[in-house]
Amino acid sequence: MFRDIKEALWNIIKSRIFLLASVFIVMFAILLQRVFYLQIVKGDEYQKTFSLMTERELSLTSTRGDIYDRNGNVLAYSEISYSVTIQDNGTYPNNKTKNAQLNQTIYRLIKLIEKNKDQVVSDLGIVYENGKYSFSLEGNALLRLKADVYGKTKISDLTAEQELSDAEAVMEYLCEKRYGIMESYTEKEQKDYGLSVSGYTPEERLKIATIRYSMASNSYKRYVATTVAVNVSEETVAAVLENQDGLQGADIAQSSRRIYPDSEYFSSIIGYIGKASQEELDALLAENPDYELNDIVGKAGIEQYMELALQGSKGYEKMYVDSVGRVLEVIESKEPVPGSNVYLTIDKDLQIAVYNLIEQKLAGILISKIDNMKEYVPGPNASAEKIRIPVYDVYYALIENHILDITRFSGEDASELERSIYERFLGKRESAIAAILSELNMENPTAYQNLSKEMMNYMSYLVSDVLMGENQVLMGNAVNTSDPTYIAWTTDEVISLQEYLKYAISMNWIDVTKISGDNPYLDSQEIYQSVLEYMKEYLMEDDTFSRMLYKYMILDDLVTGKEISLLLYEQGVLEYDEETISKLNTNQLTAYNFMIEKIRNLEITPAQLALEPCSAGVVIVDVNTGQTLACVTYPSYDNNRLTNVMDSAYFGSLQQDLSSPFVNRATQENLAPGSTFKPVVAVAGLEEGAISVGENIYGRGIFTDVTDRPPTCWIYNQYGGHHGDENVSTAIRDSCNYYFYEVGYRLAGGRTTNTYSTDQGLSKLEKYARMFGLGDKSGLEIPEYDPQISDIDPVRSAIGQGTNSFSVSHIARYIATVANRGNCYNLTLLDRLETTDGTLVEKYEPELYNRVEIAKSSWDAVQAGMRMVAEKTTSLNSLGITMAGKTGTAQQSKSHPNHALFVGYAPFEQPEIAMAVRIANGYTSGNAADLGADILKYYFHLADEEELISGTASEGTGQNIAD
Repeated sequence: MFRDIKEALWNIIKSRIFLLASVFIVMFAILLQRVFYLQIVKGDEYQKTFSLMTERELSLTSTRGDIYDRNGNVLAYSEISYSVTIQDNGTYPNNKTKNAQLNQTIYRLIKLIEKNKDQVVSDLGIVYENGKYSFSLEGNALLRLKADVYGKTKISDLTAEQELSDAEAVMEYLCEKRYGIMESYTEKEQKDYGLSVSGYTPEERLKIATIRYSMASNSYKRYVATTVAVNVSEETVAAVLENQDGLQGADIAQSSRRIYPDSEYFSSIIGYIGKASQEELDALLAENPDYELNDIVGKAGIEQYMELALQGSKGYEKMYVDSVGRVLEVIESKEPVPGSNVYLTIDKDLQIAVYNLIEQKLAGILISKIDNMKEYVPGPNASAEKIRIPVYDVYYALIENHILDITRFSGEDASELERSIYERFLGKRESAIAAILSELNMENPTAYQNLSKEMMNYMSYLVSDVLMGENQVLMGNAVNTSDPTYIAWTTDEVISLQEYLKYAISMNWIDVTKISGDNPYLDSQEIYQSVLEYMKEYLMEDDTFSRMLYKYMILDDLVTGKEISLLLYEQGVLEYDEETISKLNTNQLTAYNFMIEKIRNLEITPAQLALEPCSAGVVIVDVNTGQTLACVTYPSYDNNRLTNVMDSAYFGSLQQDLSSPFVNRATQENLAPGSTFKPVVAVAGLEEGAISVGENIYGRGIFTDVTDRPPTCWIYNQYGGHHGDENVSTAIRDSCNYYFYEVGYRLAGGRTTNTYSTDQGLSKLEKYARMFGLGDKSGLEIPEYDPQISDIDPVRSAIGQGTNSFSVSHIARYIATVANRGNCYNLTLLDRLETTDGTLVEKYEPELYNRVEIAKSSWDAVQAGMRMVAEKTTSLNSLGITMAGKTGTAQQSKSHPNHALFVGYAPFEQPEIAMAVRIANGYTSGNAADLGADILKYYFHLADEEELISGTASEGTGQNIAD
């Protein structure tokens, strides 16, 4: 038996199964021992070793280069400041807990920052005002925001619903679906999530969402901190550091802050910096692969144009981080290289002086046109130059342009006067809406043309803004604009709004889903009543309608001019002045005289009123190089509030400002050149042989060779007269329209062939306009509109009408070419580029766009005519320096003042500078000539600077130049 057992065991040992089993047992024992060693004996050590092996690289931003004027005066620089930052480096059991606790941390951080009177970033592009969220962005920037919010790579990936979503919907998505920023928490939620807050207000939700949105863009780099507040005080720095243990991820970082010391005067040139959009990043990456999402880059102006030079080269730090992004060790680094310094051709002092001279001139024009009356009613022979400004328009302008904040009238801290006005407003709103609904419900509604002016405005607003605005209740793409009923409403004005809306319903122009709630199956009368209810609810909450109501309250003296004046003090628009307030209260000072005085002293500026005129543009160039010495637009804005981290509320206020401060009046406002175009036409006529230097043309007042609405000369329109014999030089001096009609007619073959050719005339005018640079942008390195050379009617085009449309910069280049007799340079703002130690990187040389080769006699004739213009212009003929110029007036319509233009160069014998001046709606070119004269006085030191730039309105000569 023993032998059998022994034999069996031996057979087992000899078998392959035993061998395999033994191998597996030994291997398992080794594995078990190794696991024990790694997990138990060396667990902590290997955990640390694992953490250290996560390597990351952090980019180090270079110091941005400075921007200087031609004389080395700083226009933009960077300084060290402190920022509050936060990192997403906490650990949480689940996403809901993370959202709740992270939101609370951000909330506490915000409160701490604001306690010390610092502000958190507000660059989301959404603001909260008047009890609702709204966008401060528009156009492509707004669509990009929506694409980012909804997680779309491209704007084209947005669904129709996402693309049309309003700010309320976007905020609901961010707060409810993405970040869990709740209006309120239950007691259980507070306990489960460890919260000390019970919920957040709408303003708090927006602030938290802004930070969370920025953190989300860094989610792939958790070790990169998100900025919560910039340029904070020492008190905030100390408070954050003291409370850091209770603020997960919060820290203080040293950062670079961009400063624009003279922002108002240079913002249109310098621009500003900010976080790169996806489109901007894509463009920059094509030039430099070092750019990354969330880099701060130039967003406008020279900051954008010279971005690659100003940015410098990045450095880096290589580091080990743990699993939640905490930096454990820096293992390698490279210092960044600062950006180059940019020197502009601009003369800082000249730029500032011209801006102030513009403001003084605009104020002077306003004062000369404001009358103590309620409304201006044009007479039977009314013309644009006779338009007056009622002082009641001035009162209302302060509300319409948001200088006075009507939302404060209903606030808890409203003054007694504000509360009183608000009570009156509630009564007016109730009666106005009742009157509107009564009109829309009456059995025999009133045709639009028979309504009161006030009711007309309400009805027009209901259609254009309430129904056809963002919500498109009345669908613009569905409306048939050739439909007789549509024409009866919009053009003929012979039907009522009630009739128009009922017809629109019958034609399915109304989007029922926007007004019917859960019941899309309504008959036509039910739809109509739903439309009325929609309009009523809209008007009750609409800020624009509220401002309309204040207009009629002022006209009806429900709100007086005295009360408007006092509100300026109560709301801090004007500095408190006890004496003036007392005079207003005791009627020793009328509201009219008060307003005139405040405008005269520029305490109330033309930009704030946004009445016509409120804007102007001036470009001054070196005629021998094309270097731009001044490129001024009025009004302007503070680019300090848009740079680094954008102030969304301020950005939004600029967008709704009726004076349009974002429009560069020097480069981005194309208008008809008026008679300033006549020197080009004179050259065309002389060079094409249509006229000769010594030839006289008899100016008859009416140009009867054009039989369809024969054009007339200004002297005929104003006095019923005519100029008589004119040669080319005197025609420029007298701005004789008839003479230049004749030149245009001859260029079109009207005297030399049997057939008058519009195409021929336009082609020749275009040829010479292009020779003087009017066919292309001027060359300036900031955004500029394309010019438009007229493509209709060569006769009228010859006096600067037709479809001629140029910016001030286009015209400045053309006049500089006249001044130097043929060298048409590309205008430039760039002088040179230097390293931080002063080493020259690049010198920007003059660039010739075109050489105008014409006869000396043609130059002599044109320049002589322009010299005579200066000699007959009151503000220009006694400057103490010889000059040449040309005035121009461009009509907008009979209901708006004419645009005023002046071009010139000086000294006449050896020109140094050329300028173009335009005052939009400036009434008469005499005002533009006055401004040009003041600029020349400043540049050539022909008058005391303190007298020129007095800080008060400039009355001017009062000369009414007809051209």
